[in-house]
Amino acid sequence: MRVLAVGDVIGAPGRRAVRRLLPRLRAELRADLVLANGENSAGGRGVSVRTARELRDAGVDVITTGNHVWSQPDIDQVLANDDLRVLRPLNFPPELPGAGSCVLRVRGTTVTVVSLMGRIFMQPLDDPFRAMDAFLLGDLAGPRAEAGSASRPLVVVDFHAEATSEKVAMGWHLAGRVAAVLGTHTHVPTADVRLLPGETGYVTDLGMVGPRDSIIGASVEPTLRRFLTHRPGRAPVGEGPVVFNAVLLELDGARGTCRALRRVDLLDSSDAQSRARSQGGPDE
Repeated sequence: MRVLAVGDVIGAPGRRAVRRLLPRLRAELRADLVLANGENSAGGRGVSVRTARELRDAGVDVITTGNHVWSQPDIDQVLANDDLRVLRPLNFPPELPGAGSCVLRVRGTTVTVVSLMGRIFMQPLDDPFRAMDAFLLGDLAGPRAEAGSASRPLVVVDFHAEATSEKVAMGWHLAGRVAAVLGTHTHVPTADVRLLPGETGYVTDLGMVGPRDSIIGASVEPTLRRFLTHRPGRAPVGEGPVVFNAVLLELDGARGTCRALRRVDLLDSSDAQSRARSQGGPDE
């Protein structure tokens, strides 16, 4: 089974790039399942019904999120819509709307996708390490969930976290227990794709689908001004050529492991050309 995991989709430029690139890329890579982090898909902050529907229509099967998940006013409607398949992090309090995981059948194999969030340099939240332990030993209980067994459930985790050390620690914590741990949130792709012991695929950050000439997706000048003046302010999503960062995983459905993984990084200049011709409107 091939899974394409796409980095944080940033605003309208990111969504347009996903619409343009994903259908062809999915066919070329023979991807059976596509995951994307959509927590910045609505104007750079949060996910809405509209932006979730755009990503799903473009070919994204499951949308994960993170610290901006509650930013849009219709988020409860998003999370309640099973067809949109939008996850909020597993380690938010259980009484909140939505779910932190979902189960799909892909080519006759059951795949569990988990959205998880870190705590270092982030808002206080339940312990993600213990949350995953409880999930694996509770929701996925049984002999197949035990580390080191010949076969285990096929689980892919999006770990949305700021600190590199916390992401690497989570990779080692789940090594041999899940198929892959994929970091998101920093919007900067890392070059450390590897197989951890127990055939668990790992990368510290997938990167983003967003404007290349930006500061992690936001326009340069207003973002730079914040650093220079310490005066708070909202920076709009940037413009120009869009980077498409992703990782392709080859999973063994029978054993619940990752056989191989590699980066898939593209540059799409179509957005800059079309906006230059039409001037366009504000990002949404």
